[in-house]
Amino acid sequence: MNSGLIGKIDKAKKYSTERHRMHVSSLQVDFDGENDTHHVALDGDAWRCSCDFFEGWGACAHTMALERVLAGMIPQAALAPAFA
Repeated sequence: MNSGLIGKIDKAKKYSTERHRMHVSSLQVDFDGENDTHHVALDGDAWRCSCDFFEGWGACAHTMALERVLAGMIPQAALAPAFA
């Protein structure tokens, strides 16, 4: 294997453990819920989800789960009040 590629693989492993280096500003995810697939998006600090609960509350299990997965990598303003 090319020594340059080996160096990049090692750097990628290091970076993957340093979440503070990553800042997500937009994202689209298809989330397989228990009853349906929901389309979730983050644009800046605004979440969107195609589930019915999100329409009424502006947050849902899908967006809150992604907040936990992306902890420290999304804007503080994007966090649901329960996590802020």
